[in-house]
Amino acid sequence: MKKTVFIYTFGCQMNVHDTEKMFGILKKGDYCKTDNPKKADLIIFNTCSIRQKAEQKFYSELGRIKSYKKNRPDLKIAVAGCIAQQEGKRIFKKAPYVDFVFGPQNIYKLRDFISSSNGPVAVSDNPDLALIDLPVQRETGVKAWVTIMYGCNNFCSYCVVPYTRGSEKSRPSEHIYAEVSEIAEKGYKEITLLGQNVNSYQSDVNFPGLLKKLNRVGGIERIRFVTSHPKDLSLDLADAIAELPKVCEHIHLPLQSGSDNVLKLMNRVYSYDIYRNKVVLLREKVPGITITSDIIAGFPGETEEDHIRTIEAMKEMEFDGIFAFKFSSRPRTAAARIEGHLPENIKSERLAEILSLQDEITLRKNLLFENTRQEILIEGISDTDKGRLAGRTRTNKIVTIPEKDIIKGSIIKVEIKKARKHSLEGMPLK
Repeated sequence: MKKTVFIYTFGCQMNVHDTEKMFGILKKGDYCKTDNPKKADLIIFNTCSIRQKAEQKFYSELGRIKSYKKNRPDLKIAVAGCIAQQEGKRIFKKAPYVDFVFGPQNIYKLRDFISSSNGPVAVSDNPDLALIDLPVQRETGVKAWVTIMYGCNNFCSYCVVPYTRGSEKSRPSEHIYAEVSEIAEKGYKEITLLGQNVNSYQSDVNFPGLLKKLNRVGGIERIRFVTSHPKDLSLDLADAIAELPKVCEHIHLPLQSGSDNVLKLMNRVYSYDIYRNKVVLLREKVPGITITSDIIAGFPGETEEDHIRTIEAMKEMEFDGIFAFKFSSRPRTAAARIEGHLPENIKSERLAEILSLQDEITLRKNLLFENTRQEILIEGISDTDKGRLAGRTRTNKIVTIPEKDIIKGSIIKVEIKKARKHSLEGMPLK
């Protein structure tokens, strides 16, 4: 009889995909998934440490299951992901009922950890990580994530990723091509290529070359990627988005701040003018491209003038959407040691202004889609309206339509009838 596993997943797409890999590894062993942690034989916390709030949420959830271990001594509890890499053995001091701890570079050892009774900690760097092809148990038959590289070499002053996920390691392009081909054979229509900075991918081909290679995979209709660093966004990549029919007309390009002073403190290695010129290039090469971004509010040393420059940059750039957060000090990062940390109330006020402005911009840009015809990929039932189906345009706009006999994974034409702040309402065309 198979044992059961429950995985709590926190954080970004990479963590979600790491969870899919863990399920894939365990499926080949003696475990199957359960939706009830109280009935699980193994509980794994796949953690995120990008912000303090995510870390607090993890420890809160970890505390809640202490009683599970007390009532069922045979239950195994593991902590994985970025907090595991960051904290290592210290997790045992905070939660002695945890059995083992392992970082993102050691997922491949998961089955060995389960069979060990020594409470192992595995947070070592793995230089061969990019050469290890792990089994993946994916959740949907429409869209799939594909890791193309691990780690990051940028050392932005606020970011823990180089410390928790290690240095950049690119997977061989033939490994990626083989995985995408297998995904296509299983009926998936869309892939999203994952990396901390996909623009710096380098194997036998560079990133634009990889896009050209994957564009030839039959069955895959759409190719997306996250995340791009502005310093590495090239003319070749803009041309690839413009010319390759399967590469979608959307890019996530984090700005973080509109102030050159703050960008320098962040070690972003570009100025606002350089960023703006990259956006101009993209919009010239790919008319209609949608651009989303990240903004950090209240970075240490950020003045009111710096904040105003970010507001002005947002008005000029007119992003289609953003992810915006208050600065959160993280251990080991350079930003934690910068003087001039701002009070929470000022960070909150600046974040509120950023989000309010972006809501106005997003709605205004979405209104331009009304009465236009768009191609959408049907992803399934809408998360917000169970009576409607949801899909996305090539430019990554969510569109809901009246529920009809349309098969999940279908690509259909719709007319946009109404624009909302975070989605569009459409009607299928005959």
